[in-house]
Amino acid sequence: MQCLLVIIRYNETFDGVLLAYDATVKSKQAKILTGLHPYFGVRVNTRLLLFDPKPKSFVEGKIVKISPESIHVIVLGFSAAVITDVDIREEFKYRVRDGEGSFVSRSHKRHALKLGTMLRLQVQSFDEEVMHIAGSLLPENTGCVKWLEKKSEEALPTDRDHKRRKLA
Repeated sequence: MQCLLVIIRYNETFDGVLLAYDATVKSKQAKILTGLHPYFGVRVNTRLLLFDPKPKSFVEGKIVKISPESIHVIVLGFSAAVITDVDIREEFKYRVRDGEGSFVSRSHKRHALKLGTMLRLQVQSFDEEVMHIAGSLLPENTGCVKWLEKKSEEALPTDRDHKRRKLA
């Protein structure tokens, strides 16, 4: 299939990086293509999964390197993202503990960014040639994914009596 040749590469036709596809043959009847012997055409429907991060959108990736000047992230296992110090919220302070660097929130001590952390970042730009993302941690809804999810669960109002009645 020709789709295999463009998978995990930026493709201008699709305006994105093809991550996966699902092809189904629409008709079992083939049409001989004139002038292209021995080729024939078959009608096929495909569903494509594309990666094309736009500015102001959010992506998640794993932190692979931290320094006082930047945080380096791998998104989907193939796209590199960098967040420079000017794009890291003032709330985060760089610290070194046991020889490893991390960024820790001054207002929420459990909100820490260290090696291996899954990070949600805002896309500032995407370079299609090298599949590189320039990211930002300036918006409040960026940072450690686990911490952000826990924070959003705590913000939801819960009716404890209603929960008890359901369990009984």
